[in-house]
Amino acid sequence: MSLKSRQALAIATACILVVGVMAAAGFTVWRDLGPEERAILEPILNPRLGLLIMIGLVGAGAAAVLMKSFAQDHIAGPALLADEIGLIVGTDPARRLKPSGSPDLQRIAEAVNSLADQRRGLQEDVEARIREARLSVEEERNRLAALMSELNQSVVVCNLDGRILLYNNRARLQFKAMSDAPAAAGGGEIIGLGRSIYMVFERSLIVHALESIQERIRRQSAQPVANFVTTTRAGQLLRVQMAPVMATNVEADGDAAVSGFVLMLDNITRNFEAETKRDQMLHSLTEGSRSSLANLRAAAEMLEYPDLDAELKDRFLTVIRDEVQGMSSRLDETANAFADSLKTRWPLDEMLGADLVAAAQRRVEKKLGLPTKLEDVDPGVWVKVDSFSLLQAISYLASRLSDEFEVREVRFRLASAGRLVHLDLIWSGQAMSTETVMAWELEPMTFAGESSPLTVRDVIARHDGEIWLQREKTQHRAFFRLLLPSAAPQDQVEAATYLKGESRPEYYDFDLFKRIEGTHELDDRLLSELAFTVFDTETTGLNPSEGDEIIQIGATRIVNGKLLRSESFDQLVDPLRELPEASTKIHGITPEMLVGQPPMSKVLPAFHAFAEDTVLVAHNAAFDMRFLQLKEEGTGIRFDQPVLDTLLLSAVLHPSQESHRLEAISERMGVNIMGRHTAIGDAIVTGEVFLRMIPLLAEMGIRTLGEARRASEKTYYARVKY
Repeated sequence: MSLKSRQALAIATACILVVGVMAAAGFTVWRDLGPEERAILEPILNPRLGLLIMIGLVGAGAAAVLMKSFAQDHIAGPALLADEIGLIVGTDPARRLKPSGSPDLQRIAEAVNSLADQRRGLQEDVEARIREARLSVEEERNRLAALMSELNQSVVVCNLDGRILLYNNRARLQFKAMSDAPAAAGGGEIIGLGRSIYMVFERSLIVHALESIQERIRRQSAQPVANFVTTTRAGQLLRVQMAPVMATNVEADGDAAVSGFVLMLDNITRNFEAETKRDQMLHSLTEGSRSSLANLRAAAEMLEYPDLDAELKDRFLTVIRDEVQGMSSRLDETANAFADSLKTRWPLDEMLGADLVAAAQRRVEKKLGLPTKLEDVDPGVWVKVDSFSLLQAISYLASRLSDEFEVREVRFRLASAGRLVHLDLIWSGQAMSTETVMAWELEPMTFAGESSPLTVRDVIARHDGEIWLQREKTQHRAFFRLLLPSAAPQDQVEAATYLKGESRPEYYDFDLFKRIEGTHELDDRLLSELAFTVFDTETTGLNPSEGDEIIQIGATRIVNGKLLRSESFDQLVDPLRELPEASTKIHGITPEMLVGQPPMSKVLPAFHAFAEDTVLVAHNAAFDMRFLQLKEEGTGIRFDQPVLDTLLLSAVLHPSQESHRLEAISERMGVNIMGRHTAIGDAIVTGEVFLRMIPLLAEMGIRTLGEARRASEKTYYARVKY
């Protein structure tokens, strides 16, 4: 119940009590009188009934005045004092109470101020000690910043959930180039602290690479890294090297625990395009030379005739000269076009053959439920493969064997064959025709819920290898033999040449290493664990249902209890309608500033991507959300994530306060207001306010998202509609 409601109830109770006592007293006296006395008093009282009622009302009014003064001292005063004390404890230790109200309340305020001074002194002493302890940590971070600035690669560090906890500026620029959203997002919809790396890479790629790393760690490899190549949504080709981040603890079996991974990214799109162009040129050169050689051969054969007249001989010699000159020109053009280019084939990575077989075993057993065994796996063989696509091909073949020939077990064999390696997939069962094998090789791979546009033949061709079916008649078995390129063991890392860059690791939060995604729903998650997008809009007016439009969206993110000002969204929007002069006076946005800006149909998808996988936060969120909801039908974009409103949360925290405007809340919370009535400025202020609300809500027992939403829905302001 609000403060005003409690005061009104107390005053009304006092008035009713006074009137009730007077009425009860009069009724009691009247019942005690005899008939003769009543007969005497009735003529006297009846003409004066109005006067008696007025006396009762005056008494009730006097009681109301007295009760109002009492309520001010004993209801409003303590409630406001409690709010102020809560702000000192929870958000602003430097805040002090202004003694007011009754003498007792003034003495309490003075005592609280004295305790606050002592507490502040202790806090300053603790903070000084913490600052000293943090010096070494800051030095380490500065060294990390210097190291990252020297890297010419994009670096992204993730925890085991795939949540980003560090990235350098070069990575941000590279992800910005991948983004298909307007410039406002700046790649922020796909990279940011706490965001999932699976928005960029397929989960199966990361899982496969982590499995490879874990296998190498178990084998105590000197270089437990994995590499893969993938295509982004924007069609760019990335080469990725993954290295593990080792935890300080160890697992139950004594192995080192992995707490996360580092991704180093290289964009090899241009190299691959150059290779494709080179292949096309070589193909054109080959085809053109074939024709020229045919003409040369024919001319040379004709010149062998002894009775060839001089005119024909000259003609054939001319043909030879022309064709030789043409071939020479084509060779010169090809050599000049690619004299300085580097040879870039589809990247293959070197790995221990036993690791490849072990990964194939795990994948077949996990994906297909098909038992596997090993036969004669040479532990010293190294292969050069694209392990992801190769394991897909092996799993696909095993799946077809299981589904179509009811094979109940497969075996693996690995042996060196000079510059090649034999990898055999063995089974027992009925014979298979060559036509069936060819059909399997040429069909796109689809199995166990996975699909790939590649065929088995594509995968083998990528490795410059071969595949064939072979039978062992004596043992009534058959096997697929895959010929793969071998590699020499690589225990040493080649020295890399690092070029100085301009990037700094401005974007990191190592506390995210501790985050492991739970299986519980968002409503059961602690507010301190969630990621938030705090946003605000500026509009042409206050009536979204009557045609007013958004002209600016500003947003920032909160991850792991920190406001990430560097990860922001700030975009002006062309409303495609006239901008009233009255609204310009509020937010300062003029019609000229909106010329050439993208319309809402372009901006909304970018903002939706920026806010994905987070809880929305706004001040008076019903207003902003109404504008977004009205765009759902036209754009097909729905903001269906949970929403929290700092206006409603303020009413939950401080029901005794008269104002819950953003300025009033900021003043109570000790937040400096900057850039008021700009979308990004209001979003930042709202974010700062919200962060200071979280511990105050926790003191009230409101710790989870669901509890915060339910408490907000009970406030009076939750009934406001737009």
